Amino acid sequence: MRIGVVTFPGSLDDVDAARAVRLAGGEAVPLWHADDDLGAVDAVVLPGGFSYGDYLRAGAIAARQPLVRAVVDRARAGMPVLGICNGFQVLCEAGLLPGALTRNSHLHFRNRDQGLRVERADTAWTSSYATGQTIVVPVKNGEGRYVGADADLDALEGEGRVVVRYVGGNPNGSSRDIAGVTSADGRVVGLMPHPEHAVEDLTGPSTDGLGFFTSVLQGAVSA
Repeated sequence: MRIGVVTFPGSLDDVDAARAVRLAGGEAVPLWHADDDLGAVDAVVLPGGFSYGDYLRAGAIAARQPLVRAVVDRARAGMPVLGICNGFQVLCEAGLLPGALTRNSHLHFRNRDQGLRVERADTAWTSSYATGQTIVVPVKNGEGRYVGADADLDALEGEGRVVVRYVGGNPNGSSRDIAGVTSADGRVVGLMPHPEHAVEDLTGPSTDGLGFFTSVLQGAVSA
């Protein structure tokens, strides 16, 4: 399976995301933000970082780049897309996911290993987990607070579109401890924590993050 990993000016974790794809057993395909053709990829990862320096709003400029417009079109046709940290912000700015990511409630950058509870284990990116499973992956963000209108948050909860939730403390003040959400069809997932930094024992607090990448590969095999 060919999984595209997009690089924007200011991306920090594209190399890590590509390594996670390879460790999971996929082929990582580098993609450049200014291109307008995704080529023959089966899924896309939007990695973390500070695209365009977050000079407007985090992810706002990146969401308007040619390649992201191509990602939006393919995602609406069913292609799996994973947005991590800044990539989550891009997905929200591009309209593929609801809500917004804002400045952490305590106004500090937060970097720590974080407990997460898997709320949905049937999306394209979480099928390697069990519903209710607790995993540990790093968080590192200054604008990671997920917010939305109460009615929109109620709808997300009612439709079962919260994918992962913070446990053991909320690192950024996200509404209802939400750490990640999915599209209605379960093909697009955005999360603020960094699973690509928890894929091997040598460097991560665990290998718990690898499941996000093996999930999309397993889905391709079963399909």
